[in-house]
Amino acid sequence: MIERKFVAEKMKELEVEEYIAREIGKDKYSFLLIKKTPLGEKITIYTSKPGFIVGKRGETIKKMTEVLKHSFHMDNPQVEVAEFDNPDQEAKSVADYIAGSLERFGSNRFKSVGYKALQRIMDAGALGAEIKISGRGVPSSRAKSWRFYAGLLKKAGDISDSKVRKAITSANLKSGTIGIKVSIMPSDVELPDKITFITAVEDKKEEEPVKEATAEEKQAEEKAEEAVKEIKKEKKPKKKPAEKKEKQAKPKKEESKEEKKAEEEKKD
Repeated sequence: MIERKFVAEKMKELEVEEYIAREIGKDKYSFLLIKKTPLGEKITIYTSKPGFIVGKRGETIKKMTEVLKHSFHMDNPQVEVAEFDNPDQEAKSVADYIAGSLERFGSNRFKSVGYKALQRIMDAGALGAEIKISGRGVPSSRAKSWRFYAGLLKKAGDISDSKVRKAITSANLKSGTIGIKVSIMPSDVELPDKITFITAVEDKKEEEPVKEATAEEKQAEEKAEEAVKEIKKEKKPKKKPAEKKEKQAKPKKEESKEEKKAEEEKKD
């Protein structure tokens, strides 16, 4: 069945990753990718120190290629080493560093190892980080957990699922197994609640120097103004003479009776 084929391929990839981790050490690389190409299977190992993996004159790479070809039945395996600039922002790299340090120095120094790893993450420019170390010997004989955290770290939502880098690994000690969980929010994450104000910049236009007009230009301007005035005068409508209003004769006031009597007496 197709499902069994996919499961078998993933099991094979896991076995290859475990072999490479045993061969070069967990704390020497961050992660690896396995891709199928027309020429064969390509295995890319990402690390901050490629010299430790390549070995003297590429002996380590040649040895791993032969083992992958014969033991894991790979057709023409190609092992490549890729370097990334900032390993302290990779959760897998930090978790493997903590596991290697605990296996080397023991669980008694878990605090110094945890705080040192956290400081390296924040110095690399991360927005926030959290490290959890749990198991026997942290800090007593009973199994407990210790948390190291700094900065801003999203615990829920899309940013937590897609942007926060997470890794889980373990360190095998004589006292028991210690679990290590690392979560890092890298510096290139854009938070939706972050608001930036942009100040508008006005473009200052350069003022052109005013040139002094010459005598000929002044005469030409005066002639143009006179021509415009004459055109305006011609366009103005002529006013019609105002018609004289005929004065209406006011009716004479009726003479009073007394004045009429006085006139009659004079006539007599």
